[in-house]
Amino acid sequence: MAVKAGFRLGVYICKDLEIIDFAAPYGVFSVARRFDPELDAFFVAESLRPIQTQAGFTVLPNYAFADQPDMDAFLIPGGFGTRQELNNGRLHDFIRGLPQKTLLVSVCTGSWIYGRMGLLDGRAATNRKEPDRLEASNMGKVPIDRLAEIAPACRISRARVVDSGRIITGGGIASGMEVGFHLLRRAGYDEAFISEVARVMEYARAYDGYRGDIEYDRAQGNAA
Repeated sequence: MAVKAGFRLGVYICKDLEIIDFAAPYGVFSVARRFDPELDAFFVAESLRPIQTQAGFTVLPNYAFADQPDMDAFLIPGGFGTRQELNNGRLHDFIRGLPQKTLLVSVCTGSWIYGRMGLLDGRAATNRKEPDRLEASNMGKVPIDRLAEIAPACRISRARVVDSGRIITGGGIASGMEVGFHLLRRAGYDEAFISEVARVMEYARAYDGYRGDIEYDRAQGNAA
Protein backbone atom coordinates (compact mmCIF):
# COMPACT_ATOMS: atom_id res chain seq x y z
CA MET A 1 0.00 0.00 0.00
CA ALA A 2 1.42 3.35 -1.05
CA VAL A 3 1.64 6.19 1.44
CA LYS A 4 -1.23 8.65 1.13
CA ALA A 5 0.58 11.94 0.63
CA GLY A 6 -0.53 14.67 3.01
CA PHE A 7 -2.84 12.50 5.14
CA ARG A 8 -5.05 14.82 7.23
CA LEU A 9 -6.69 13.92 10.55
CA GLY A 10 -9.58 16.04 11.79
CA VAL A 11 -10.39 15.69 15.50
CA TYR A 12 -13.83 16.69 16.74
CA ILE A 13 -13.89 18.96 19.77
CA CYS A 14 -16.87 19.64 22.03
CA LYS A 15 -17.48 20.44 25.69
CA ASP A 16 -16.26 18.01 28.38
CA LEU A 17 -14.23 15.63 26.23
CA GLU A 18 -11.58 13.42 27.85
CA ILE A 19 -8.22 15.08 27.21
CA ILE A 20 -6.16 11.96 26.45
CA ASP A 21 -8.82 10.72 24.02
CA PHE A 22 -7.97 13.52 21.59
CA ALA A 23 -4.45 14.44 22.73
CA ALA A 24 -3.00 10.93 22.24
CA PRO A 25 -3.82 10.47 18.53
CA TYR A 26 -3.06 14.14 17.88
CA GLY A 27 0.30 13.67 19.62
CA VAL A 28 1.15 10.63 17.51
CA PHE A 29 0.63 12.71 14.36
CA SER A 30 2.61 15.59 15.86
CA VAL A 31 5.67 13.38 16.38
CA ALA A 32 5.19 11.59 13.05
CA ARG A 33 5.42 14.98 11.33
CA ARG A 34 9.10 15.04 12.29
CA PHE A 35 9.56 12.26 9.74
CA ASP A 36 6.92 13.36 7.24
CA PRO A 37 6.00 17.07 7.51
CA GLU A 38 3.09 16.58 5.09
CA LEU A 39 1.07 14.81 7.78
CA ASP A 40 -1.50 17.06 9.41
CA ALA A 41 -3.86 17.03 12.39
CA PHE A 42 -6.33 19.71 13.42
CA PHE A 43 -9.45 20.35 15.50
CA VAL A 44 -12.97 20.68 14.09
CA ALA A 45 -15.99 22.01 16.02
CA GLU A 46 -19.44 23.39 15.36
CA SER A 47 -18.08 26.94 15.53
CA LEU A 48 -14.77 28.75 15.98
CA ARG A 49 -15.08 29.46 19.68
CA PRO A 50 -12.91 28.23 22.57
CA ILE A 51 -14.15 24.92 23.97
CA GLN A 52 -13.54 23.72 27.51
CA THR A 53 -12.91 20.00 27.72
CA GLN A 54 -12.32 17.96 30.88
CA ALA A 55 -10.51 19.52 33.86
CA GLY A 56 -10.79 23.03 32.42
CA PHE A 57 -8.51 22.30 29.45
CA THR A 58 -9.50 24.75 26.71
CA VAL A 59 -9.07 24.15 22.98
CA LEU A 60 -9.40 26.60 20.09
CA PRO A 61 -10.73 24.78 16.99
CA ASN A 62 -8.98 25.23 13.66
CA TYR A 63 -12.15 24.76 11.61
CA ALA A 64 -15.91 25.03 12.02
CA PHE A 65 -18.39 22.64 10.40
CA ALA A 66 -19.24 25.33 7.86
CA ASP A 67 -15.62 25.39 6.65
CA GLN A 68 -15.94 21.76 5.50
CA PRO A 69 -12.20 21.06 5.78
CA ASP A 70 -10.75 18.35 3.58
CA MET A 71 -9.63 15.39 5.67
CA ASP A 72 -8.79 11.73 5.29
CA ALA A 73 -10.06 10.76 8.76
CA PHE A 74 -12.52 12.28 11.23
CA LEU A 75 -12.05 11.25 14.87
CA ILE A 76 -14.59 11.58 17.69
CA PRO A 77 -13.05 11.38 21.19
CA GLY A 78 -14.96 10.18 24.25
CA GLY A 79 -15.65 11.63 27.66
CA PHE A 80 -18.62 13.12 29.50
CA GLY A 81 -19.22 15.37 26.52
CA THR A 82 -20.03 12.39 24.32
CA ARG A 83 -23.22 11.80 26.29
CA GLN A 84 -24.42 15.25 25.30
CA GLU A 85 -23.54 14.65 21.64
CA LEU A 86 -25.54 11.45 21.11
CA ASN A 87 -28.48 13.34 19.63
CA ASN A 88 -26.60 16.30 18.16
CA GLY A 89 -28.23 16.54 14.75
CA ARG A 90 -25.69 19.08 13.49
CA LEU A 91 -22.85 16.65 14.22
CA HIS A 92 -24.77 13.78 12.61
CA ASP A 93 -25.41 15.87 9.49
CA PHE A 94 -21.73 16.83 9.31
CA ILE A 95 -20.68 13.18 9.49
CA ARG A 96 -23.22 12.11 6.88
CA GLY A 97 -21.94 14.85 4.59
CA LEU A 98 -18.34 13.63 4.67
CA PRO A 99 -17.04 11.91 1.51
CA GLN A 100 -17.10 8.10 1.58
CA LYS A 101 -13.31 8.11 1.39
CA THR A 102 -13.10 9.80 4.80
CA LEU A 103 -12.39 7.30 7.59
CA LEU A 104 -14.72 7.58 10.58
CA VAL A 105 -12.71 7.05 13.76
CA SER A 106 -13.43 7.09 17.49
CA VAL A 107 -11.69 6.69 20.82
CA CYS A 108 -13.56 5.31 23.85
CA THR A 109 -17.19 6.46 24.05
CA GLY A 110 -16.87 8.35 20.78
CA SER A 111 -18.13 5.17 19.11
CA TRP A 112 -21.52 5.79 20.76
CA ILE A 113 -22.11 8.54 18.19
CA TYR A 114 -21.60 6.20 15.24
CA GLY A 115 -23.73 3.61 17.01
CA ARG A 116 -26.61 6.03 17.54
CA MET A 117 -26.43 6.97 13.85
CA GLY A 118 -26.72 3.31 12.84
CA LEU A 119 -23.28 3.32 11.24
CA LEU A 120 -22.09 0.36 13.32
CA ASP A 121 -24.92 -1.96 12.26
CA GLY A 122 -23.42 -5.18 10.93
CA ARG A 123 -19.92 -4.07 11.94
CA ALA A 124 -17.57 -4.84 14.80
CA ALA A 125 -16.65 -2.03 17.20
CA THR A 126 -15.15 -1.52 20.63
CA ASN A 127 -15.33 0.86 23.59
CA ARG A 128 -13.93 1.34 27.07
CA LYS A 129 -14.07 -1.83 29.14
CA GLU A 130 -12.84 -0.54 32.53
CA PRO A 131 -15.59 1.31 34.46
CA ASP A 132 -15.11 4.20 36.84
CA ARG A 133 -16.75 3.98 40.26
CA LEU A 134 -20.11 5.33 39.12
CA GLU A 135 -20.19 3.13 36.03
CA ALA A 136 -19.38 0.09 38.19
CA SER A 137 -22.25 0.83 40.58
CA ASN A 138 -25.93 -0.03 40.17
CA MET A 139 -26.41 3.55 38.99
CA GLY A 140 -24.16 3.18 35.95
CA LYS A 141 -23.08 0.92 33.13
CA VAL A 142 -19.72 -0.09 31.67
CA PRO A 143 -19.26 1.94 28.43
CA ILE A 144 -18.78 -1.12 26.22
CA ASP A 145 -22.09 -2.53 27.52
CA ARG A 146 -23.75 0.82 26.88
CA LEU A 147 -22.51 0.61 23.28
CA ALA A 148 -24.26 -2.75 22.95
CA GLU A 149 -27.51 -1.06 24.04
CA ILE A 150 -27.08 1.91 21.72
CA ALA A 151 -26.16 -0.24 18.71
CA PRO A 152 -27.77 -3.69 19.14
CA ALA A 153 -26.90 -4.62 15.54
CA CYS A 154 -23.19 -3.99 16.19
CA ARG A 155 -20.88 -6.91 17.03
CA ILE A 156 -19.09 -5.85 20.20
CA SER A 157 -15.36 -6.55 20.30
CA ARG A 158 -13.01 -6.30 23.27
CA ALA A 159 -9.96 -5.59 21.10
CA ARG A 160 -7.99 -2.41 21.75
CA VAL A 161 -8.55 -1.25 18.17
CA VAL A 162 -11.15 -2.52 15.71
CA ASP A 163 -10.73 -1.82 11.99
CA SER A 164 -14.07 -2.25 10.28
CA GLY A 165 -13.21 -0.78 6.91
CA ARG A 166 -14.32 2.81 6.85
CA ILE A 167 -14.92 2.85 10.63
CA ILE A 168 -12.11 2.44 13.16
CA THR A 169 -12.87 2.33 16.89
CA GLY A 170 -10.54 2.40 19.88
CA GLY A 171 -11.18 1.00 23.36
CA GLY A 172 -10.35 2.86 26.55
CA ILE A 173 -8.90 6.31 27.10
CA ALA A 174 -5.23 5.55 26.40
CA SER A 175 -6.09 3.48 23.31
CA GLY A 176 -5.94 6.78 21.44
CA MET A 177 -2.22 6.08 21.12
CA GLU A 178 -2.85 2.87 19.23
CA VAL A 179 -5.59 4.52 17.17
CA GLY A 180 -3.07 7.16 16.12
CA PHE A 181 -0.50 4.53 15.15
CA HIS A 182 -3.15 2.54 13.25
CA LEU A 183 -4.18 5.62 11.29
CA LEU A 184 -0.56 5.91 10.15
CA ARG A 185 -0.85 2.28 9.07
CA ARG A 186 -4.06 3.01 7.15
CA ALA A 187 -2.31 5.99 5.56
CA GLY A 188 0.20 3.54 4.10
CA TYR A 189 3.20 3.93 6.42
CA ASP A 190 5.12 0.72 7.11
CA GLU A 191 5.93 -0.81 10.48
CA ALA A 192 9.46 0.56 10.41
CA PHE A 193 8.10 4.11 10.19
CA ILE A 194 5.50 3.56 12.93
CA SER A 195 7.99 1.83 15.23
CA GLU A 196 10.39 4.75 14.81
CA VAL A 197 7.63 7.19 15.80
CA ALA A 198 6.89 5.04 18.87
CA ARG A 199 10.60 4.94 19.75
CA VAL A 200 10.94 8.72 19.66
CA MET A 201 7.87 8.95 21.89
CA GLU A 202 9.57 6.49 24.29
CA TYR A 203 6.54 4.25 23.74
CA ALA A 204 8.31 1.40 21.94
CA ARG A 205 7.72 -1.28 24.58
CA ALA A 206 4.04 -0.42 24.90
CA TYR A 207 3.67 -0.30 21.12
CA ASP A 208 5.23 -3.74 20.80
CA GLY A 209 2.80 -5.04 23.42
CA TYR A 210 -0.30 -3.55 21.83
CA ARG A 211 0.40 -3.70 18.10
CA GLY A 212 -1.25 -7.11 17.77
CA ASP A 213 -4.38 -6.14 19.72
CA ILE A 214 -6.25 -5.15 16.57
CA GLU A 215 -9.32 -6.87 15.20
CA TYR A 216 -9.96 -6.58 11.50
CA ASP A 217 -13.62 -7.03 10.66
CA ARG A 218 -13.26 -9.32 7.66
CA ALA A 219 -16.94 -8.94 6.87
CA GLN A 220 -16.06 -5.42 5.78
CA GLY A 221 -13.39 -6.59 3.36
CA ASN A 222 -10.40 -6.09 5.64
CA ALA A 223 -7.48 -8.44 6.04
CA ALA A 224 -4.85 -8.41 8.76
